[in-house]
Amino acid sequence: MLKVLNRLKPASRAVACTLVLATAVACTPVYKKHGYIPTPEELAEIKVGVDTRDTVLEKAGAPSSSGVLKDSGFYYVASRVRHYGPKRPEVVSRELVAISFDQRGVVRNIEKFGLEDGYVIVLDRRVTDSSVQDKGFLRQLLGNIGQFSPSNIPGAS
Repeated sequence: MLKVLNRLKPASRAVACTLVLATAVACTPVYKKHGYIPTPEELAEIKVGVDTRDTVLEKAGAPSSSGVLKDSGFYYVASRVRHYGPKRPEVVSRELVAISFDQRGVVRNIEKFGLEDGYVIVLDRRVTDSSVQDKGFLRQLLGNIGQFSPSNIPGAS
């Protein structure tokens, strides 16, 4: 490899080195962390049967989401996602801490779930589906050929 590089002109050598470095960098995984879960020390401060919703907010912070019903719990979610080149991002780890409350607003239970427990925690994303997804670009572009009608021209009667 060095013999080949030595035979190249300096400009070509710089381009070759840049391409090799760019290829190596493009294949490096990038990790992103999303969300927040309380630390084990913060969770240890929360006492089941003693703490209320307000004291949990003070000790552990605001939850990622809370239950729909008034007496349901707080949910803290943290995910770690790996982006690797052109591949689809992959969730490497996901943790969920669920703190449930009774009717009086007192902590009833603290549970921790993760991918390693065998639980798949699907985060619901509210995305509107469109009918365009099942058609390719050319099919969308050429799909109206033959469906033309003179009555569709504005101003024509």
